[in-house]
Amino acid sequence: MKYKTTGITAILSIILLSACNPSGDIATFTETKTRVIFDTDANNEIDDQFAMAYLLFNGNIFDVEGITVNATSGGGIDLEYAEAKRVMQLLNVYETIPLHMGADGSFEEIKGQVDNADFDGSDAVDFIIERAMANEDEKLVLLPVGKLTNIALALEKEPAIASRVHIVWLGSNYPEPGEHNQNWDPESMNYVLDTDVPFDMVTVRYGKPSGTSAVLATRAQVQRRMPGIGPVASEPVTGRHGGTFNNFGDYGVDLFENYNMNGNPPARPLFDMAAVAIVKNPSWAERREIPAPVLVDDQWVERPDNQRTITVWEHFDIYGIMDDFFKTMENPVVAGD
Repeated sequence: MKYKTTGITAILSIILLSACNPSGDIATFTETKTRVIFDTDANNEIDDQFAMAYLLFNGNIFDVEGITVNATSGGGIDLEYAEAKRVMQLLNVYETIPLHMGADGSFEEIKGQVDNADFDGSDAVDFIIERAMANEDEKLVLLPVGKLTNIALALEKEPAIASRVHIVWLGSNYPEPGEHNQNWDPESMNYVLDTDVPFDMVTVRYGKPSGTSAVLATRAQVQRRMPGIGPVASEPVTGRHGGTFNNFGDYGVDLFENYNMNGNPPARPLFDMAAVAIVKNPSWAERREIPAPVLVDDQWVERPDNQRTITVWEHFDIYGIMDDFFKTMENPVVAGD
């Protein structure tokens, strides 16, 4: 049976009608918020932190049900968790929005253990399943911006969630090979590609104008516009590179100042933040439906007769997304308030 990717279109259309106004200014959300779980390798680089803040500062748009973490190149699951906690503390949401530790290992290593009471990633996986099954009338958007291990494990353990969720993944250079999130656990990606679940691929495409790689923030922009942004943290938070901070804006500046950047002026793509942006407003990118391919030996293999289809997002509105990002940073509506 052919799978039709209508879920995200309906969800995002509701967001657009409810959350945007003709002037393009950030409007007050008056209808149902979009349920979201954000899955992140928060300590990997610096875009996860900005994506998390952007999501949590759009509390009038998103009902953030929780944050889950996985481990890629950020030094292990404990450091990934610690960085996510750091951002949540700076936003004063750590005590109100759940944070769950997910998989350190890969899907192939863990999938045979999901019936055990305690397996690598069980805290996050069980949370994803619980929240997916909590509301049969309103889909839960899973927004992974790292490897897909936690998501694939949740589908493996409880296949019934496939009809209750919509996955919007930041990953892949499709149709070209490579990409960090994909390469850390390609088996989990292939598993999701072959599962009858709504799946959107928000492309990265390093160095090319058609992917989220083009959604750049310069160091000068961040230094000029971010200082002091966000609520004052209830307690000072020690940063990843040392120092103490009492708001996310100052921490964001510190992250940019401690990250090696190229280009003139020095800049860094906010890949993960762009994935949050297109869930908020799908007009900020182009999308197309394709038969789900498969990755074999690090090469994409097209399957034109495949009845299972996915959505590919590309050609992002850089200026629309970055303008909204900075406006949101300056006028946050913190989730859970």
